[in-house]
Amino acid sequence: MSLLQYRFESQYLSGATTFSVLLPDKPLGMSPAAYYRSGKKFKVLWLLHGTAGDDLDWLRRTNIELYTEGLELAVVMPSALNSIYSNWNDFMLGYRMFDYLTEELMPLVYGWLPVSDRRDDNFIAGLSMGGRGTVKYAVNHPEKFAAAAVLSAVPMDFEQMRPGHPCIMLDLDDARVKTSILNAGGLDAFKNSYENVWRLLDEQAGKGTLPRLLFACGENDAMLIGPFREFQKHAAEIGLDASFFLAPGYRHEWPFWDLGIREALRFFGFDNEHLRKRRDR
Repeated sequence: MSLLQYRFESQYLSGATTFSVLLPDKPLGMSPAAYYRSGKKFKVLWLLHGTAGDDLDWLRRTNIELYTEGLELAVVMPSALNSIYSNWNDFMLGYRMFDYLTEELMPLVYGWLPVSDRRDDNFIAGLSMGGRGTVKYAVNHPEKFAAAAVLSAVPMDFEQMRPGHPCIMLDLDDARVKTSILNAGGLDAFKNSYENVWRLLDEQAGKGTLPRLLFACGENDAMLIGPFREFQKHAAEIGLDASFFLAPGYRHEWPFWDLGIREALRFFGFDNEHLRKRRDR
């Protein structure tokens, strides 16, 4: 794979930002002119990092480049700070991360790189905070993605929010939750916004409009396994067409996310020699 690292001034993030892209290498035996001027459009995986990460996390801490070698697939990795892939209109000059991906980065990538903008050719995945972003994009922009893989993250039922809730994402006393609610304009606005993935899934389940969904978690992920099983039960109750992957012995950690991205690639329909050799490891 070839690696492109791109820095530009973003309108939606109100300043300079970076993203990294893996692109397929030229096949041996094919001339550069024939390959690079072929007009071929590759499929795209939009790959989101977690808290405290950046666009290099997946490259530095997993074997994503090895796993996508030989696939006609571009991997686009944006940098998102700790934004939880939300719009923060009042942060400095404004940091509209939720809109940035679909309204700025996607047009840039589709217009300037050899990739396809067809829904059937676009996939999205992410870990932890990036998993939250993944499912957020999948349910708010289902027309843009064929499938989504949510690693170590899960939708939460906002109707259960209360002070002191054992799950930090539902604890009204948690500083991050308070900030998110304030950012949305209050609790009612927060519950009725694009953030409420649980509600959006309830509304769209069974209608055939959602991307194919994969939710993955390590069985030893103490923070997430309870909410994960609760959501899995809820998905069955509402008739949500989703797949679930549990990995024994794994926690909220990079070894699981390396395993999870292999599972995601298979779920998306990609299967190369590297994935087949590691299937049972």
